[in-house]
Amino acid sequence: MSILANYLQTGDWKGEKHVPVIHAPESISANVLTEIKLSIGDAIAHPNTLEHHISWFKLFFLAEGAKFPVELGTYNFMAHGEGEMFTEPVAIAKVKLPSSGKLIAISYCNIHGLWENSADVTVI
Repeated sequence: MSILANYLQTGDWKGEKHVPVIHAPESISANVLTEIKLSIGDAIAHPNTLEHHISWFKLFFLAEGAKFPVELGTYNFMAHGEGEMFTEPVAIAKVKLPSSGKLIAISYCNIHGLWENSADVTVI
């Protein structure tokens, strides 16, 4: 029985400011370095204050037919108003993927918890 799955929230990022947005091409060439961008609040701005902020993203890749996803990166956003500095929750990953599959992103809001999104990628 999965416990964590009960706490992962999802939605359409165009109507929910907590859902991570995955900016990736729908198709890429096998083993060619490709840029994947993660962001929050592309359609509806998410607060970025000490009281309410995105703490981190994680990016995974689940290859077609694979049993488990592989973690591609973890991105921590540490400045939330200290000395009037703020880290904007945006991350860039450059990856080489050998096969088609699904990119999975998880974000963590200090007030509203865990949020998930995914995008299919076709390797040609």
